[in-house]
Amino acid sequence: MTDSSQTAPEQNLGQSYRLDDQVGYLMRLAAQRHAVLFQGLVPEGLTNMQFSALVRLAEVGECSQNLLGRLVSMDVATTKGVIDRLRAKELITVARDTKDLRRATIRPTQKALDMMDDLHRAGLRISEETLVPLNAKERETLIRLLRKII
Repeated sequence: MTDSSQTAPEQNLGQSYRLDDQVGYLMRLAAQRHAVLFQGLVPEGLTNMQFSALVRLAEVGECSQNLLGRLVSMDVATTKGVIDRLRAKELITVARDTKDLRRATIRPTQKALDMMDDLHRAGLRISEETLVPLNAKERETLIRLLRKII
């Protein structure tokens, strides 16, 4: 004999759980749509993380690798990979901090600074095209709600 309190929820799960209504699934689909737009519009073959790091670095100027990673919410391993790739593309320079030789400082190269207007334009266009299905009020609401859950 089975306990009906244990079987009833299991039997009802299929009725209450719909993949199409799950926040993670919907966010992944939205992120995939955004990624396709991103890849088609961002110059230099930059990834989303490289783009974020480079734009943030241009905003703050020279800083440590650790700080840059924190400013764009990357873990240490991801930050190192992003820095290595930006350096290979000659978009940043890395040097030892003169005050603390254990620390590396990073700064955008002139090449990176020269492309910043194009990156900003691309970023604005990507956001605009991502949000095309929404009216102005819905866009504001989505941005507000996304900021609330991060």
